[in-house]
Amino acid sequence: QVQLVESGGGLVQAGRSLRLSCAASRSIFSINPMGWYRQAPGKQREWVASISGGNTNYADSVKGRFTISRDNAKNTVSLEMNSLKPEDTAVYYCNVRQYGVEYWGKGTLVTVSA
Repeated sequence: QVQLVESGGGLVQAGRSLRLSCAASRSIFSINPMGWYRQAPGKQREWVASISGGNTNYADSVKGRFTISRDNAKNTVSLEMNSLKPEDTAVYYCNVRQYGVEYWGKGTLVTVSA
């Protein structure tokens, strides 16, 4: 079992930046995919970004603005969010897949005001 705890959410003005972090309760290997998803009010959860090994991928809506990174020694994954827009407002969830099991954090709320 892996517990994931997100942090770093909050209220921010459009155009500003925010950094989210997610800490895992046990070792996460570099080959284990880690990612961020988000769910806006009234919408389905959507994939935002993922990292596995040295490879990163981003949803088109955040490409060029968000950067995902991980620290395997600290078992953390982060999401640097720049040039935030009101449509980025959502609960952001951390995700990891290990040994065929998918784990989720409880989420952190990001609110971007116009």
